[in-house]
Amino acid sequence: MGKTFIVAEMSANHNHHKDIAIDTIKAAKKAGADAIKIQTYTADTLTLNCDAPDFRLGDGLWEGETFYSLYQKAYTPWEWHQEIFHVAHEEGLVCFSTPFDPTAVDFLESLDNPIYKIASFEITDIPLIKYIASKHKPIILSAGIAMEEDIRLALETIRAEGNNDITLLKCTSEYPALIEDANLLMIPDMKKRFGVKVGLSDHTEGSLVPMAAVALGAEVVEKHFIIDRRIGGPDSAFSMEADEFKSMVENIRQIEKALGAVTYPTEPSKIKGRGGCRSLYVAEDVKEGEVITEKNVRSVRPGYGLHPKYLPEIVGKIAVRSLHKGERFSLDMIGKSKSIDGF
Repeated sequence: MGKTFIVAEMSANHNHHKDIAIDTIKAAKKAGADAIKIQTYTADTLTLNCDAPDFRLGDGLWEGETFYSLYQKAYTPWEWHQEIFHVAHEEGLVCFSTPFDPTAVDFLESLDNPIYKIASFEITDIPLIKYIASKHKPIILSAGIAMEEDIRLALETIRAEGNNDITLLKCTSEYPALIEDANLLMIPDMKKRFGVKVGLSDHTEGSLVPMAAVALGAEVVEKHFIIDRRIGGPDSAFSMEADEFKSMVENIRQIEKALGAVTYPTEPSKIKGRGGCRSLYVAEDVKEGEVITEKNVRSVRPGYGLHPKYLPEIVGKIAVRSLHKGERFSLDMIGKSKSIDGF
């Protein structure tokens, strides 16, 4: 298995302070992230400044907000983007963004944005997906609120533009998400069903779900990252602090080692511990001409003697020389017969 691409999602966790945004990038690097992700929109490019019932958020983390007021608090100012990209590159992190309209795509192109993330709620915006795909950059597509037909249409749209570098993320679009809603078995299914790379965008608390996702084949893990939850902000409640993120990264790297590779050894000498298995040994002294029995030849540990599969074939045969207790049994100790020729 290759190295999991671990993304620290900054989102709104700068709380509209640029210095916090810069410090977040540096903290993400120290915590072991491979990439920092931001979002590129304004309240006006994402929704309408409207107080009608349809534009009000109901119960939950953002109760009482309108879409517009929430996005005003959460957006990352576009004038920060160039410095954010620059600092991330200096730190050795991949920096990329989620655009929410074509003007954001054009702006990100001017910054050489290397990867495009398409958010869960934009999976039905086929014109936007088509425009993003036309830039021929790798695409990470989150499927949090999608039906299967939504996923298929989005993938068809991307591929129709000649873009086949696609990673589909399992995502539960709840904030925070409950662990029992993670449905991680979707990860191997999505890989097989849609023929794409797979990953996880996670909103649960803690690192158990991301670690399990990697064990199930996730190649990308995205987790909201914050320096300190006490600074507050729209996403702070379901974001990981630096020490938690670092622990998650370390555990994922250990899981990668444990997953190893699919291998079925064919040479016993190259298998660790093989010597501890069973094999045939002389269990008591046998004189030349005596009959081999299950008493004087036995299957025991260690495994340096003859394979136990031969025991039924050798019982009843005659020893061609004297055998001593503790000797590794071999076929040249007995007279060959038709039943064992060719072994």
